[in-house]
Amino acid sequence: MHPPEYTQADFARGPLMFYYETTLACDLVCKHCRASAQERSDPNELSTSQAQGLIDQVASFPRKPMMVMTGGDPLKRADLFELIRHAAGQGLHVALTPSATPLATPEAFTRAKEAGVRALGISLDGADAATHDAFRGWEGSFERTLRMLAAARELELPVQVNTSITRRNFAQIDRLAELLSGQGIAMWSVFFLVPVGRGVEEERIKPGEYEIAFEKLWRHSRSQPYAVKTTEAPHYRRWVLRHGGHPLAGPGAEGARRMHRAPLGVTDGKGVMFVSHTGEIYPAGFLPLCCGRFPGDSVVDVYQNHPTFLALRDPDRFKGICGRCEYRYVCGGSRARAYAVTGDPLESEPDCVYMPGQDPVPQM
Repeated sequence: MHPPEYTQADFARGPLMFYYETTLACDLVCKHCRASAQERSDPNELSTSQAQGLIDQVASFPRKPMMVMTGGDPLKRADLFELIRHAAGQGLHVALTPSATPLATPEAFTRAKEAGVRALGISLDGADAATHDAFRGWEGSFERTLRMLAAARELELPVQVNTSITRRNFAQIDRLAELLSGQGIAMWSVFFLVPVGRGVEEERIKPGEYEIAFEKLWRHSRSQPYAVKTTEAPHYRRWVLRHGGHPLAGPGAEGARRMHRAPLGVTDGKGVMFVSHTGEIYPAGFLPLCCGRFPGDSVVDVYQNHPTFLALRDPDRFKGICGRCEYRYVCGGSRARAYAVTGDPLESEPDCVYMPGQDPVPQM
C-alpha cells in the first residue's frame, strides 16, 4: 500500500518527505557530504527510545509523510532495524539510504525489507569508477554501488538513485542516464550542489549550465524506463513547463508517483522537513537553519507554525528576481542555495538565468 496522494492543501499541515538523520557515523569521506560525516557516532545522538518517540510524532501528522532514514550511514546504527520496524508499525512508508560500504550487503537489505523498508536510496556520482570513487573517497565504491543495485533488484526493492552534479561529473549526465537504464531503478534524483558541509570545497556548475543539464534530463525523462526529478534545482520545473512539458511527463511518471512524488512545488520547508542525529529540526538537510530541537519541541508544531517554515512556504515573501518571478509558486528556487550563498533563505536563487516576464506561465 502506497501513501495517499499529497496535495497543495497538505503543505501547511505536514511534509511530504520527512528525513531523519539516524546517525552522523559513516566510513566514507565523500567530497560533497552535507553532514561532514565522521567515523564514529555522536554520543549525543538520539537514543532508541527518543528515536521511537520522534517516529511516533512523525506518524501523528494529519497525513503521514514518507520517512527517509538517512545519515551518515544508517547501517552504522545498531538499532536501525528496530527503528524501521517501529516506523512501519506506525503506518509510515519507510525508505533507507545506505552508504556503499561493506555494511551494505544483500543480507542487510533483506533485513531492512523484512523490517519494513519500502524503498532504497543509493548514490551514484559518476559514470565510471574513476569519477565516482574520487567523489566517494575510496577505490572500489563504484563496483560496490553496482552490487547494491543488483541486490535491490533481486529483492524487488524500488530504488531511487541519487546523483550529485558538480564540475566533476557535469559532462557525464548522458552517460549516467544510459548506465542507469539497465539497473531497474524507479527514479533518478539529480541533486545540484549546495555549498554546505564538505560541499563548500566542491565547484558547482555555472547558472547557464543548469539549462544544459535540464535539457538533458528532460530528454531522458521521456525515453528512459525510470522517472527523473531534481533536488535543490526546482527551476527544472520552470524549464519543463516552458518547453511544453509536465514535471512528471514521460514513461517514468507512474514510477515517480509510486515513489511519493508530486509536481506541487515541493522545496525546502515546503513539503520537506529534516531532523538531525541529535534532534535539531531543520527545513531541509541542506538548509541549516535550526528551528527547534526534538524532544523539547514538537516536529508537528515546528512544521506548522515556526516563522521560518511559514516564510519558506510563502513565495510572495521571496526577494529579488524570485519574488517577482511568475514561476515562484511551482519553482521558487533553492532556498538552501540562496541561504548558503547570500545568508538569507528568502533571497533569489543564485544559479538561475531566467528573467521574469520572458513568457506566460504554461498551465499544468
